[in-house]
Amino acid sequence: MTQDSAEMLDKTFDPAAIEAKWYAHWETAGLFRPERPDATPFTIVNPPPNVTGSLHVGHALDNTLQDVVIRYERLRGKDALWVVGTDHAGIATQMVVERQMEQRQDKRTNYTREQFIEKVWEWKAESGGTITGQLRRLGCSMDWSREQFTMDPHFTKAVVKVFVDLHQQGLIYRDKRLVNWDPRLKTAISDLEVETREIDGKFWHFRYPLSDGSGHISVATTRPETMLADMAVAVNPSDERYQALVARGATVTLPITGREIPIVFDEHADPELGSGAVKITPGHDFNDFEVGKRAGIKAADMLNMLDAEAKVCQTSDGLIPAEFIGTDRFDARKRVVELMDADGLLDKIEDRVIQTPYGDRGGVVIEPWLTDQWYVDAETLAKAPLEAVRSGAIEIVPKTWEKTFFNWMENIQPWCVSRQLWWGHRIPAWYADDGSIYVAETEEEAQSQAGNKALKRDEDVLDTWFSSALWPFATLGWPDDNALLSRHYPNDLLISGFDILFFWDARMAMQGIHFMKEVPWKRLYLHGLVRAADGQKMSKSKGNVVDPLGLIDQYGADALRFFMAAMESQGRDVKMDEKRVEGYRNFATKLWNAARFCQANGIGASQSVTAPAATAAVNRWIIGEVVETVAALDKAMADLRFDAAANTIYQFAWSQFCDWYIELIKGQFDDETKAVAGWVLDQILVMLHPFMPFVTEELWSKMGARPYELIVAKWPEPQAPIDAQAKAEVEWLIALVGNLRAAKAELGIAPGARLTAYLADPSEQTRSIISHSGTVIDRLARLDAIRFEPAPAGAAMQISAGDAMLAIPLEGVIDLASEKARLEKALATSIKERDSLGKRLENPAFVEKAKPEAVDKAKADHAAHSAEAERLQAALARLG
Repeated sequence: MTQDSAEMLDKTFDPAAIEAKWYAHWETAGLFRPERPDATPFTIVNPPPNVTGSLHVGHALDNTLQDVVIRYERLRGKDALWVVGTDHAGIATQMVVERQMEQRQDKRTNYTREQFIEKVWEWKAESGGTITGQLRRLGCSMDWSREQFTMDPHFTKAVVKVFVDLHQQGLIYRDKRLVNWDPRLKTAISDLEVETREIDGKFWHFRYPLSDGSGHISVATTRPETMLADMAVAVNPSDERYQALVARGATVTLPITGREIPIVFDEHADPELGSGAVKITPGHDFNDFEVGKRAGIKAADMLNMLDAEAKVCQTSDGLIPAEFIGTDRFDARKRVVELMDADGLLDKIEDRVIQTPYGDRGGVVIEPWLTDQWYVDAETLAKAPLEAVRSGAIEIVPKTWEKTFFNWMENIQPWCVSRQLWWGHRIPAWYADDGSIYVAETEEEAQSQAGNKALKRDEDVLDTWFSSALWPFATLGWPDDNALLSRHYPNDLLISGFDILFFWDARMAMQGIHFMKEVPWKRLYLHGLVRAADGQKMSKSKGNVVDPLGLIDQYGADALRFFMAAMESQGRDVKMDEKRVEGYRNFATKLWNAARFCQANGIGASQSVTAPAATAAVNRWIIGEVVETVAALDKAMADLRFDAAANTIYQFAWSQFCDWYIELIKGQFDDETKAVAGWVLDQILVMLHPFMPFVTEELWSKMGARPYELIVAKWPEPQAPIDAQAKAEVEWLIALVGNLRAAKAELGIAPGARLTAYLADPSEQTRSIISHSGTVIDRLARLDAIRFEPAPAGAAMQISAGDAMLAIPLEGVIDLASEKARLEKALATSIKERDSLGKRLENPAFVEKAKPEAVDKAKADHAAHSAEAERLQAALARLG
């Protein structure tokens, strides 16, 4: 799709007309991973989106930043590989398929496991992977020829090997522990998949009678139903009130069940809270589980009073009354309170806001549940990543995230990796009737270990994050040795949202170092969230979710991408601002129009990577500006300062090239200027391409004959000096014209009005600039002359340019009195508004009590009025 000659651009820039065309060409031609066997490799992996997912603004930010990096490194000649794929998303995918079944009055349990899994694969073939098409619309230049899926056969092979190896090394084990149980999904979920909500609840105070009839102990609970499985009452060893009771081995007899339980010492009990005594239900509370263990209760002996649907079941001691069996946990709560009240054992009820755990997918209250699960020894695996970050083998950007990383990894808990689902990687463990467990890569190997014993396969599957933790190396063909793996592992960079630092990033670090003996990536860049314009978190319930595809439809992918990059400032949250997206669409349009102007004046594609020879000051200046821009852009990309990188190319393309250079060269299109202008436009297209790939590729193709597409062009190498003399000369002219235009606007003087300037005692440099820039000064500054003498007496405006201060008489140009009166009136208004807002912002009551958006608006208005007052004061000063 390279061009043999220039082709005239359409009058208007239409993103939709070029985006689909170019993306299809890039992908079909294999340009996302050109053959570069001898080049330096550069590798990133995409955080695999759920196969059920669709593009949201978080994806748009995350993938834009990755694409900026990969296009940049590709242009620099690297063998750039961007690994792409989707995650099988165990819970999410099973929920989607089951929901569709429900709509047809069908359900999973009407099928065998194998039949249901077949239906999930059918769903994936028909509906899965919507997001991959949407990533293409965003312009993501991933290597789709090697698209991965975490349930691909080669990936399953890697997952099984990792599980078996870790088990053989004692780093995976089966244990009876409390887990976060989702009664709706009927599976364990991780701590990270639990969201805590503040719920209006109650605090019930009960009396537990001492077994010898000598009194009672008061306890309080937010979950009265759990008393059906209480196993102890704990008091603090320092609490004088209970020393004698514990010393004599006193017990309490639980109401309703009649179970006799001990009173034990434990630091968990807070003497300052309530009565200082707490009920202990080790089978249904994470803190109580630890207290129970310290009291000598084995996990196998802890009482369980709930089934998988969170309905009451009989405990092993058979003491729960029959009326409770099969009732919902919340119905059981009401009945327990009624019975305690009827027996006169309910002291009081307090209203209280309760921190309540909910499953982020099931949407119901999570129940701590005692069950047998598979665990990874995360504490052991976390040691190597901790050392890698401390030593600098892994660099976390921004560095401020290191403290959070250390804190979590140093206090990491065993990782529960088993899930009670049908869709996912089935755990490679087999059970014999005698309780023996055999872990192996195949059933044949397990049977070989077990001899002639009958075996039954574990029904559970692995946590989705267990398989995605292998993404940096399993996607490259591990465990098989191959050239791709040795060339592209470790990866160079990982870009992810900070919200999956522990879900995914930390677990990749653990598994990567353990199995590959090297870090999975050398740098980890954590970006913030995309928030609504007012700074609030986006949510469907608030109705403030922004659809990135809608923004692409309206403004084009390039504008959305540039917004995301320009607003990403080292991990700070990005505030959505549609006006700015629109502004970057205008930026693309301005560049389009500049290219059309070049075409109309015989300026086309450059044939050189290095800068052309130049003699004219304006050409030497713009070449020097390219040199500085490339250096600034390279530094920003090396530092992963996406905002600085975007701003660098934006300012150069818009201000130096489109606004000033084009204006300065109008009317002098000699061969040198055409060559320089064509070369500079090419450098802009290359530097801007990582941010705005579509419009730049289209312009590149239309400006003339090319040996290759822009996506695989060469990164700028001007190999030219910065000409200090040319820079000073052109910047002097820009200052003169810019300051004069601003002054005219301030004083209400028509832009085209021709004036005369006076400059006494100019420096030699200034005199030289003026002497051979007469044409430009006449055309752009609209000055009839600059006289090297003092200005006549009377009002005059002062205009600075370099080391010169020019005076321009205003007599006869404007009505000085009325202009002064107008400016003074406007100034008084601005000062009044500025000071009023200043007082409001100094008032702590307003700052603390007003809505954040009201405070932000007041600050913005104060800044605007302050700036306007300064501008008006400057305008008055010009009038003398």
